[in-house]
Amino acid sequence: MSRKMLNDGGVGSGGESEDNQYDFDLFVIGAGSGGVRASRFSAQYGAKVGICELPFHPISSETIGGVGGTCVIRGCVPKKILVYGATFGPEIQDSREYGWKVNETVDFDWKKLLHKKTDEIVRLNGIYKRLLSNAGVKLFEGEGRIVGPNEVEVIQLDGTKLSYSAKHILIATGSRAQRLDIPGQELAITSDEALSLEELPKRVVVLGGGYIAVEFASIWRGMGSTVNLCFRKELPLRGFDDEMRALVARNLEGRGIILHPQTNLTQLVKTADGIKVATDHGEELMADVVLFATGRIPNTKRLNLQAVGVEVDSIGAVKVDEYSRTNVPSIWAIGDVTNRMNLTPVALMEGTMFAKTVFGNEPSKPDYSNIPCAVFCIPPLSVVGLSEEQAIEQAKRDILVYTSTFNPMKNSISGRQEKTLMKLIVSAETDKVIGASMCGPDAAEIMQGVAVALKCGATKAQFDSTVGIHPSSAEEFVTMRSVTRRIAAAGKPKTNL
Repeated sequence: MSRKMLNDGGVGSGGESEDNQYDFDLFVIGAGSGGVRASRFSAQYGAKVGICELPFHPISSETIGGVGGTCVIRGCVPKKILVYGATFGPEIQDSREYGWKVNETVDFDWKKLLHKKTDEIVRLNGIYKRLLSNAGVKLFEGEGRIVGPNEVEVIQLDGTKLSYSAKHILIATGSRAQRLDIPGQELAITSDEALSLEELPKRVVVLGGGYIAVEFASIWRGMGSTVNLCFRKELPLRGFDDEMRALVARNLEGRGIILHPQTNLTQLVKTADGIKVATDHGEELMADVVLFATGRIPNTKRLNLQAVGVEVDSIGAVKVDEYSRTNVPSIWAIGDVTNRMNLTPVALMEGTMFAKTVFGNEPSKPDYSNIPCAVFCIPPLSVVGLSEEQAIEQAKRDILVYTSTFNPMKNSISGRQEKTLMKLIVSAETDKVIGASMCGPDAAEIMQGVAVALKCGATKAQFDSTVGIHPSSAEEFVTMRSVTRRIAAAGKPKTNL
């Protein structure tokens, strides 16, 4: 069988496979979201595909992982399950004002939720394996490494080494949580372990100001734990819209999380009463669990890339061009291992574009514009397009900012004092909506639809002409008529918190 695929010489030039020259047309190292997508879609184009992945375990290491990768096994999916679980506590309290008679003490069974979570990720692990099998992709369990431009080695569980040749090799090994290098660091956990704790901690210290930090702080607080959140900046979620960050911080505090801005940890000490946590402000906090949510690093250390000549950057991320190709023409990389935009749906997009480019004879670059994302703190934050600060930084003409701050209808009955904020950023010259953000209940569900509008180049006039769904929070996006502020092109971001 002949197959269309990419010639070694250039992107999208097409060509025929040398049928018996290689064991595989494509061999993928890493069966996470991106690797599975690239494998399946390449196979659908007629490629002979092999893929390898470490054996399954909820907590990853250099020698264990699992088909489905970080998102499915120890990331987005189990995290969202715990977010759902944590949301019920405050909801039960709020239900009293809606007429529900709830006992003063509401018990929570952490182990039951953990068991359900594990059952779900085991189910999804099986689904991903079946997806590969149904697509005709050959799955190998073991550690993959590259030993030549067209050769991979798979080290099986018993230590046996298998060697395969491939016309193209795709690196999709993702990233891994890193630890802060301070005395006592071994006493801390990362997000991997946080998703599999045997007992619900009563006292938690979280270090970090990103997605993972605020999400786990929300989870544990929602389940009744005392939570101290320490971060280096004045506000959490650096890189997001500053106005949204300020509201997230207020909401976290409103839910009972103790914030420690501009704070780092200096030492962890095990005591009879738990872990004593020292900060750079001289504070001492006591905790049953300390979570390091201080970033992730690409999984490249054991891939043997240096020996093959694949270039990586200072943190070990694989360097690729706009088609996801490395400096070695037969080797490609997608997903978090490239440290471009580290989101699961982005890895899926990159995997799709790779398959189109290499085996579909359709050169396709990933498009990183107007990618929506969400932070599943409680309540959540979701954004698409430019923040106000980014818009000001990039503006060649004036920008218009529209905002709406309100108490959601549900809170008006329950009495919960927690505002929702919605925001549109508009180009004054073109009337195009170039950014949207929301912090409040159902933000992610609402923002996905807004993202479609931005991807289509919708104008503010088109938003205004859209009939809203009433009563809903979402309708605010089509009823913001008054400009909150107009910022001249020469303006500067309000702050760099």
